[in-house]
Amino acid sequence: MRVGIPKEIKTEEHRVGLTPNSVQELVHHGHEVFIERRAGADIGFDDAAYRAAGATVLDDAPRLFAAADMIVKVKEPQVEEIARLRAGQVLFTYLHLAADRAQTEGLLRSGATCIAYETVTDVDGRLPLLAPMSEVAGRMAVQVGAHCLECHQGGAGILLGGVPGVAPAKVVVLGGGVAGSNALRMALGLGARVTVIDHSLPRLYALDAQYGAALGTLFSTRAAIEAEVCDADLVIGAVLVPGATAPKLVTRGMLRQMRPGSVLVDIAIDQGGCFETSRPTTHSDPTYVEEGVVHYCVANMPAAVARTATLALNNATLPFVLALAGRGWQRAMAEDEHLRHGLNVHAGKITHEAVARDLSMAYSSPEAVLSA
Repeated sequence: MRVGIPKEIKTEEHRVGLTPNSVQELVHHGHEVFIERRAGADIGFDDAAYRAAGATVLDDAPRLFAAADMIVKVKEPQVEEIARLRAGQVLFTYLHLAADRAQTEGLLRSGATCIAYETVTDVDGRLPLLAPMSEVAGRMAVQVGAHCLECHQGGAGILLGGVPGVAPAKVVVLGGGVAGSNALRMALGLGARVTVIDHSLPRLYALDAQYGAALGTLFSTRAAIEAEVCDADLVIGAVLVPGATAPKLVTRGMLRQMRPGSVLVDIAIDQGGCFETSRPTTHSDPTYVEEGVVHYCVANMPAAVARTATLALNNATLPFVLALAGRGWQRAMAEDEHLRHGLNVHAGKITHEAVARDLSMAYSSPEAVLSA
């Protein structure tokens, strides 16, 4: 198969779909790899390294899209990239379609086969291709939250871990999954008082067994969320419904009860955000203030640590890229139901139920598409 790796063009996105080591694996298995010039240069993977791995370096994106059977990216395709996709071509990347009607409609018009990292599953029902970036975003959430609490960032001037004689900050984490558990781990490590809220009792039991009395755990109810959020210095939104828009757990009314200079970090912003007042921001302009509360809602948080994030992502995606390239998408999905869950769009049809439901659009099952 001919695999193409374009340079990411989303604002301040420095990750790259495949590393030189991943390219070398694909070439070893007999595939042809094209990469756009300087696609990995921002994070230390120069064109010479890709050539040494066996890739062909192309000067521009139009040539790359035209040459490739499968496009491997990191972030959702931008408008000009969607225009370059064609029927029969495979796109393998993060999509987050449930919160993005315009992108969905563009992909439907393209006729391409679009496979989303964030809805591929494993035998335990987890999301192995979302997990690496959730780990990164969870850990980063505490770093950026602590920074936003500083006075010159509009925060209340609170040190996350406090000092002897002065109480540490109170951190509330909404969601105890991969992102949330990484966030609370970092917050505890910095000495904050941390409470995690989740609707899964088994998950709360597991976190309690791991951290003991150092961590507060609460079952998710509206009353519990309101009580904890209104008293928090930093709230980290880390809720996830696979493939679907995130539930709005924190209302504007709750914000009005928070202390001025408190901070919200919305990791769920890619799926629409879990705070009523959330809207996507960028690394160059990451925050805004609503109701006296600082909001950090950067939609591609891991891009700030792009080298670490790219390496972590490739560890997870490479086996699936090899499967798709080696067997073709139809056979690979027919043989692997977990990869099949990643199929979101094919030949003008939505093939993920949660995406179709949230966008009120028609749904065709992956099984029906494959049998056709």
